Amino acid sequence: MKQLKLLLLLAAILPLTAFAGKGTWKSVTLNTDIRYTTTEAKKPALDKKGKRMTVVYLKNLACEKVGQNSNKKDVNWLLKQGYCVIELDYGKHANAVSPLINKDIIAINSEMRNGTFCGIADISQDRAYILFEGYRILRDVSYHLDDKEVYNMAAGNDSLYMDIVYPANPKRPVPTILSFSYSNSYYGNTHKRMFLPYHWAAFNDSFVQGAPAVGCAWAIADHPKYCDWGNGKYKGGPNKSLGSIEIADDAARKVRSAIRTVRGIGRTVGLGHDIAIYGFSRGSTAGSLAIGDKPFEEWTQRERGRCPNEAAYIQAAFLGPGVFDYNLMPKDSREYKNMAAYCNSTADPKATWKRQGGALTVKTNRAAPTFLFYNSDDDPNYGIQMDNIIRSFKAKGIAHEVLKDYGKGHSVPQSTEDLQRMYSFLLRHISKPQ
Repeated sequence: MKQLKLLLLLAAILPLTAFAGKGTWKSVTLNTDIRYTTTEAKKPALDKKGKRMTVVYLKNLACEKVGQNSNKKDVNWLLKQGYCVIELDYGKHANAVSPLINKDIIAINSEMRNGTFCGIADISQDRAYILFEGYRILRDVSYHLDDKEVYNMAAGNDSLYMDIVYPANPKRPVPTILSFSYSNSYYGNTHKRMFLPYHWAAFNDSFVQGAPAVGCAWAIADHPKYCDWGNGKYKGGPNKSLGSIEIADDAARKVRSAIRTVRGIGRTVGLGHDIAIYGFSRGSTAGSLAIGDKPFEEWTQRERGRCPNEAAYIQAAFLGPGVFDYNLMPKDSREYKNMAAYCNSTADPKATWKRQGGALTVKTNRAAPTFLFYNSDDDPNYGIQMDNIIRSFKAKGIAHEVLKDYGKGHSVPQSTEDLQRMYSFLLRHISKPQ
């Protein structure tokens, strides 16, 4: 009878408790196995394909823990949001610091993409986050209402979104790195900004996700071109007439809205005022629209954006290969022809052309200090763009640094030395964590 009562009690309790599994994972950073614990949420949050939204929670690191909550409290909070939480225990190992920890960030993203991380094959490819201890997520924060008449692809109205990763109950306000995705979301294909096969894992990109190790928060926003990259058409134009380009006026308004949103919403969770932009590839083209000190009037409209009363300037930028001035594209290139067709469809083609690129707003040394990175064996057009903006920075006395030939082709910096150089630039140009 006692056994029956015990079984009934367990049957009543088990559905209300989360399942946990344990094992070891080979850390690249430490070059040894570390322990992990996997805990399932009582009410799992699933993506559109039924895959588990997942948080990999790095704990007992050797870097400062800015969030003051206990790990148990923050993990329980994540579980209540529906995340499957995988805790990796670094045991305060001396190597669990920036930028050495980035090696594990790269490895974790790669294994999650391949469905091999800690024995879990159904991790969401869109909603998988790496959090440092003490951090939480504000997911799907709306930042700008898309104007569907720019690319003329959406059947209805929709917002662009971002995710903000922040230290909960922080010791002090912290700066934020805001990245623009190079994986496009769009109407009917929403929330693809962190799609692993096209984003973090595709390029072993770890700079943004590793920022908490130097005391920063981070955010990732939908790319401003809110349609498939190869599609889009100007009003009255043929299909794909805006393929592979982004319209600067529209993109700049969205970029500025994203910055304002991080400031306004970030303040409610203890983030500081300082923001740095990070962009690679099409994300760099978008990010460059924030660096100038003289934005065009057409870029300053706030009607569709969130937190309209916040400031839209930034303290620093990190820009990889991108397009900073469409006027410099080869005349026979698809990008130039598409942009020319678009500009010619507007009321003032000449004036519209003069607004197509972030480099065109860099007027004085008050422009944002910028770290530029690229490889000389990438597409030659990226080299032309970089050479032009570097000359402009030098002529105007704008603080900048250039990292060239750190790798091969279209890629991001990955070595410990290069990442350290980038984080050092970041900490020189933002309000340093105290």
